[in-house]
Amino acid sequence: MTLATALSLGETALKLGLICSLTVLALFLSYSMLNVCDLSTDGCFTLGAAVGAAVAVSGHPFLSIIAAMLAGICSGFVTGFLQTKMGVDSLLAGIIVNTGLYSINIAVMGGSSLINMNRTDTVFSMMKDVLADTPLKGRADILVALIAVAAVIAFLVVFLKTRLGLAIRATGNNPIMVKSSSINTVFTTIVGLCVANAFTGLSGCLLAQYQKSVNIDIGSGMVTIALASLLIGATILGRGKIVTRAVGVVLGSFIFRLVYTIALRFHLPAFMLKLVSSIIVVIALSFPYLKTQLPMMKRRLTHSKNNR
Repeated sequence: MTLATALSLGETALKLGLICSLTVLALFLSYSMLNVCDLSTDGCFTLGAAVGAAVAVSGHPFLSIIAAMLAGICSGFVTGFLQTKMGVDSLLAGIIVNTGLYSINIAVMGGSSLINMNRTDTVFSMMKDVLADTPLKGRADILVALIAVAAVIAFLVVFLKTRLGLAIRATGNNPIMVKSSSINTVFTTIVGLCVANAFTGLSGCLLAQYQKSVNIDIGSGMVTIALASLLIGATILGRGKIVTRAVGVVLGSFIFRLVYTIALRFHLPAFMLKLVSSIIVVIALSFPYLKTQLPMMKRRLTHSKNNR
């Protein structure tokens, strides 16, 4: 592999990693802070992509971002409502919403499973025009993704320090204590899921505009990818302030995409990528446990050698 090839792979992984890290940041809020595993992520990601593409095709690339985030908020509201008001288990609520969103996404896409955006202006193409005569020429994709990620991280850092943000974090840590403190856990849960799904919708919208197309399976497996990236980031920078943990999440997303990109580079069949995702998740989940068990394993190995 030449240096140019390696740099090209790294750049591709960086672009996709930054865009998909918005979904990982959404999971960081819902899973790590609110302690809710939202399985509607796949459908919500596709919803953001479909809504964003439909609005962008009509000639409003910037408005498509707002529309996608609003669509994500609606998805998060339904998921939260099912959990808190209808008594549906959080996992089942996510599965139900994810299933229902398939039909909604097809409807948003005009009954088709594909939207072609080759002749559509996007935020990436518009940024490319802006940077045409600057030293950043050719870096429009990365710059747009960086701006989006930086904005979301800044929002999370500020939001999670507000009274509402602290209430959301407390709800995830100890909901029983929060209820006894007269904090409305129904409200905090719904708000947390709405904000998280807004980020997921934004991620789907940006990926659609980056790829210049949307298909109904664009969000397939996204919850697995986001979970793996989240766990990788937690392993690297899982302690410290919110901003440090959020940056770790983004780094985890980049590492995951880099592994994905390298696997594709070595001509791994596309149908094997799901297995790669699953293996990465298992490694990320098992690593903290194996790390704690390592001293004991070393002692056992030493003891067995001494007894020979």
